[in-house]
Amino acid sequence: MDVMAKTSTTTQGLRAAIERSGYYPALVAEAVEAAVGGEPVRSYLVHQETTFDQNEVRRHVTVLVLTGNRFIVSHTDEQAADSTSPTPYATTSTESVKLDRVSSVVVSRVVANPEQYTPGTLPREVVLTIGWGAVNRIDLEPAACGDPNCDADHGYTGSSTADDLSLRVSEAGDGPETVRQALAFAQAISEATADLTR
Repeated sequence: MDVMAKTSTTTQGLRAAIERSGYYPALVAEAVEAAVGGEPVRSYLVHQETTFDQNEVRRHVTVLVLTGNRFIVSHTDEQAADSTSPTPYATTSTESVKLDRVSSVVVSRVVANPEQYTPGTLPREVVLTIGWGAVNRIDLEPAACGDPNCDADHGYTGSSTADDLSLRVSEAGDGPETVRQALAFAQAISEATADLTR
């Protein structure tokens, strides 16, 4: 299959995955397509999640897209009617990140019975974390010394963590195909960012 045909197939696959999610597909597809523009799609992941907030059920969808030059994140949330809107509404945001800004790709896999693991077996859960420096979390705590009677001020100690995107998919909640797609997307973005350092 030539590159042009593969790109067309991948773009059609992205649109079909957005449609399958069933979560405001026209709205989500329009936002994603506007962000992608005319660039060929190399890889994608569509993740629809339902959460429970007190007495409300909330749904949201995250779409990750990898092009030749960019990593695109689209997130759509629905909101109930409130003081700002008499009707329910949805908010869609997209962020476009140049691939050379992606600083880390972390893939955490959870496997059952690791002593019996066979290479190629699908993990039961995958957490994909991608950092590009847009959001950093700083956790600080008072520093101390080993002397329990010391009351001197030792300043603070802490850590800074990139916290741009973290996406969890599981075989039980999302199905094996979504776990497989998460791993494929993780590999594609890892390879794309590695290519930039060569």
